[in-house]
Amino acid sequence: MTRLRSIERVIEPQYVREGAGVLLRRSIALPTLDHVDPFLLFDDFRAAKPADVLPGFPMHPHRGIETVTYMLAGNVAHQDSIGNAGVVGPGAVQWMTSGRGILHEEMPQPVDDRLEGFQLWVNLPAALKMGPARYQEFAAGDIPECALPGGARARVIAGAVDDTRGPVAEIAVQPTYLDVTLPGSADVTLPTPATHNVLVYLFEGDIRLDGQTLAATQMIVLGAGEAAAISTGAREARFLFITGQPLNEPIARHGPFVMNTREEIQQTLQELRAGTFPPA
Repeated sequence: MTRLRSIERVIEPQYVREGAGVLLRRSIALPTLDHVDPFLLFDDFRAAKPADVLPGFPMHPHRGIETVTYMLAGNVAHQDSIGNAGVVGPGAVQWMTSGRGILHEEMPQPVDDRLEGFQLWVNLPAALKMGPARYQEFAAGDIPECALPGGARARVIAGAVDDTRGPVAEIAVQPTYLDVTLPGSADVTLPTPATHNVLVYLFEGDIRLDGQTLAATQMIVLGAGEAAAISTGAREARFLFITGQPLNEPIARHGPFVMNTREEIQQTLQELRAGTFPPA
């Protein structure tokens, strides 16, 4: 018998300023929720006003993590120190593996006064933290959508739903990343690997999960199990469904750097001061 996941935590996103002054809502990397292994940060930059996001994220470093930017509306111009450059548009995703080091910038470009998207940070296992940097970008048309029982639809960014597999590949924590739309008065059961941690980020409408009714916008951390059963009332709901294999390794973090020990963080800062970051 399939064991359904229950709710472990519900986090109300908090407004913070990041980058050069971008106003966004954060639900992981807060005093109330530091991380959910292997996920280190989750930001929602759906902007009420273009001025909230225009300062952007000028060139900055990363080491030891992967950053995932998924867009709903507007564009983000990207360039980095390993030669990638382009524009991430509506429905597109970029999955950047920083490895031993990368410099990159992400500059928002609202369209029709709209810029909407999310950024997730995924931890790298110790064995890969000093590996080469890597960049994956997929346009909206590269991300498949599948129909689920009960009328739900899912855009599959990473992982698989039945025979539909997302384009993001070769990620150590074997993630699932779905953008799910669930119509009103419907229900869906989403299977999950039993060993994975699971996040549900509800950003439109309301859902019923584990006997509770939850309204957007909230981050929901699920407990152990093999599947999540989610239903709606009269209104349509939309949420991100994200799973990943926990690493169960020590975490030492300092801003954009996440390593396993404080000594590794100090070494990274020394390289930054000496001008040898990122390493050749």
